[in-house]
Amino acid sequence: MPVHHAPITPTDLLLDEGFILLGFATFFVLLFRRLGLGAVLGYLVAGALVGPQVLGLVGGGQTKLDIAEIGIVLLMFIIGLELNPARLWRLKRDIFALGLAQVVLSGVALATIIYYGTAFSTGAAIALGLPLALSSTAQVLPGLKNSGRINSPFGEKAFSILLFQDLSIVPLITIVAALSRNPADAGGPPGWLLVLYTIGAIGGLGLAGRFILRPVLQLVGTMGERELFVVVGLFTVIASALLMHSLGLSTALGAFVAGVLLADSPYRHEIESDIEPFRSILLGLFFLAVGMVLDIRAVLANPLFVLSMALLVVAVKVLILWGLAMLFGMRGKAALGLGLLLSQGGEFGFVLFAQARDALLIAPQAASMFNAVVTLSMATTPFLMLFARRLEFARPSADRFETPEVAARGTAIIVGYGRFGQTVAQMLMGHGFAVTMIDRKPAQIQLSDQFDMKVYYGDGTRVELLRSAGADEARLIAFCIDDPALDAPVLEHVKEAFPNAAIVVRVFDRRHMIRLHGINLGGVIRELFESAIAMGRLSMQLLGVKPEEIAEVEQQYRENDRTRFEVQLKEGDLFAAKHLMYRPGRTMNLRSREQSGEGE
Repeated sequence: MPVHHAPITPTDLLLDEGFILLGFATFFVLLFRRLGLGAVLGYLVAGALVGPQVLGLVGGGQTKLDIAEIGIVLLMFIIGLELNPARLWRLKRDIFALGLAQVVLSGVALATIIYYGTAFSTGAAIALGLPLALSSTAQVLPGLKNSGRINSPFGEKAFSILLFQDLSIVPLITIVAALSRNPADAGGPPGWLLVLYTIGAIGGLGLAGRFILRPVLQLVGTMGERELFVVVGLFTVIASALLMHSLGLSTALGAFVAGVLLADSPYRHEIESDIEPFRSILLGLFFLAVGMVLDIRAVLANPLFVLSMALLVVAVKVLILWGLAMLFGMRGKAALGLGLLLSQGGEFGFVLFAQARDALLIAPQAASMFNAVVTLSMATTPFLMLFARRLEFARPSADRFETPEVAARGTAIIVGYGRFGQTVAQMLMGHGFAVTMIDRKPAQIQLSDQFDMKVYYGDGTRVELLRSAGADEARLIAFCIDDPALDAPVLEHVKEAFPNAAIVVRVFDRRHMIRLHGINLGGVIRELFESAIAMGRLSMQLLGVKPEEIAEVEQQYRENDRTRFEVQLKEGDLFAAKHLMYRPGRTMNLRSREQSGEGE
């Protein structure tokens, strides 16, 4: 008896393909992150494997790519949220001068190389070369954020260039449309009209944001419905993207403008946290779809061309960015680091190559080859980012940062002018003490310069440098650096060299304190200990605990912690006296409770 199979429904297809795509994506993203190669490459490889060119497990790559481009739109919206008009104005020189110069010079150079080095026509060379000037915001920006460098001078220059590259999508799309050989594109609006459309759309979005969106967000905020923030945020992104799309403009630009309009809104962080998961999922799907539509056969037919072109893209962009960054005031090594950081091709290249293919400027095989060029250049990014970070924090030239031998002799020397050292220095200066501040991070020194705060360059753990800073005359040396490697031999050497100076040290944790036991220091402050106690006090206050009981809890906790630490020092074991720690069901016997008859 024949077996009748039920027809495959769209739900069946969605579940099957979702299971396969998410399974492969999870495995390869975890693998590539473990190898230090980043999530983007994991998505691309996973997409290529499940696509029709290799295993053929999932089809419809182009359809998925069209849907997943919303991930790019959401990325641009979140980038816009990170800005506000005041910051845009402050960064205008780096955005509109350095960014413009990088895109134009890199694009022209790569288009020229393609034209003279291959058989592509002039229009095809332009449509291929200009997108290669763009870098990967999806790779570089998260790296800058996670390392805390996004607001450093180095990070702001990188961010400014990335921002201009993202804004340049509109003129690049216009250029490709103007070069189109597709008769279907002949009836499109001319470039000058697209510019007017862009200006009008941005103005319209600005008015809508001020007179419609902000009142709606205030209403949602008073209602306290978190889900509505998700709805309003997604509606804002989709509406602005739809407006731009209907005018034949970049949907990404519309989303970016919407983000900028909300950048100074009190609800910015709420919207960003709600939109971020959608952005991450759709951007991952975008890279999966790019891998799926990659024509592996076209790549394997010309492997030498793809490899050499990817290396050429990286080399050309490094050289141009290196020179431009130095021209805009960066020192040589940091400028080279910036070039390495932004040397890869970007995700918008995939979008522009697809447009060039649809405009009949290049064949589908050529689009696949150059998609592979961008992908391969992205593979170099994790390694180049590590090298770029070393160059960013490399020792600067003597004429760039002043060393402390030129500093006026002060009462105290602060080693490390980060968030911890700044507070210590401010309190000392607030009392009128003369303070010499030293830091070994050029980015921190440059940032301090913007606040008119003189910080000298150098490694403050070296006795010779401390002596040049006036440690022989100082009454206090405060080590405020976040470095567990600041060990007993280093501090003993400093103590021996400067016996008249009291030495206080910021330590990372209890292990660090145990390692420093036995040195006659002026004081050791455990990182975050006091701020954690302050939060504990505030938490009890909000729970309605009486002030006198809060004070007694704090006192008994400090005594208990001190007792534990004395045992740990004596035995040299972090786990000693762990029975003294408080656990669920074991509380303090407060004298105030006993006196009021409220015992357990």
